[in-house]
Amino acid sequence: MLVVAWCCTMGAWAYDFEADGIYYGITSATDKTVEVVSGSARYSGDVTIPATVTYGGITYRVTAIGGYAFDNCSSLASIVIHEGVTSIGVYAFDNCSSLASITLPESLSSIGNYAFSGCSSLASIVIPEGVTSIGNDTFRDCSSLQSIDVVEDNANYKSIDGVLFNKNVTMFISCPGGKAGAYTIPKGVTEIGEYAFEGCSSLASIVIPEGVTSIGVYAFSGCSSLASIVIPDGVTSIGNGTFRGCSSLASITLPESLSSIGEYAFSECSSLASIVIPDGVTSIGEYAFYRCSSLASIVIPEGVTSIGKYAFW
Repeated sequence: MLVVAWCCTMGAWAYDFEADGIYYGITSATDKTVEVVSGSARYSGDVTIPATVTYGGITYRVTAIGGYAFDNCSSLASIVIHEGVTSIGVYAFDNCSSLASITLPESLSSIGNYAFSGCSSLASIVIPEGVTSIGNDTFRDCSSLQSIDVVEDNANYKSIDGVLFNKNVTMFISCPGGKAGAYTIPKGVTEIGEYAFEGCSSLASIVIPEGVTSIGVYAFSGCSSLASIVIPDGVTSIGNGTFRGCSSLASITLPESLSSIGEYAFSECSSLASIVIPDGVTSIGEYAFYRCSSLASIVIPEGVTSIGKYAFW
């Protein structure tokens, strides 16, 4: 069943035709291919994307879900995507807050940035075998998400206990936002990706193993229950926004290998009372400790040559 609720917003929509309540844009008249796009009405209820669609006497293959296609369709409950679709565009299902179930086809190869961000009712998702690319912050603010599962034969990604890694488990890619309590990153991981734990508001403890040398920007942003963390030796930088909004973070141990602290790195860490910056640090970015209202003690080494504006404001 497909239900379409009319949107009150007036404007122009870039679709070529509508069939059975779904809007399409023609991507190749020669190859007879289309992508699903947004239209003059919002999608809601249970939606099935067909493998082919016929319009004006021509049968087209459906090969993509376009960027923003289902953006802010807050009444969308479930979606089934049939075989033939190879890509899901950026923000495709952004803020589909009622989306509880999605079936992805084996033909899928790429998932764009923020594709499922804000899907706060989504509890699980299965990444098919053929997926070779998953964008940044794909599962941001998916607060009910308990597992990101990957088909075993996928050559690029692997899932361990519902957490997404690259195939050889050297890069931590994404922790589902609904995980709670304590989590230990497996040994062998050397890199924590950008936005990896962002919005995991129920995680109280994260153990980072020795051997991790790189932590991506905003990796722990919004982990509002995280109380303490130890960064292992070998990590050379705390990037932009890495711990931004970690409002319960009261204790952090920084490694001697550290050389820089990025913009907004610890901003809004309102429980952080003291911090010792290692001797090797030479720069502290803008707004690095912005709104750290409990910060009463900080040790800055002599080697720091640059402190950005509003770093301690």
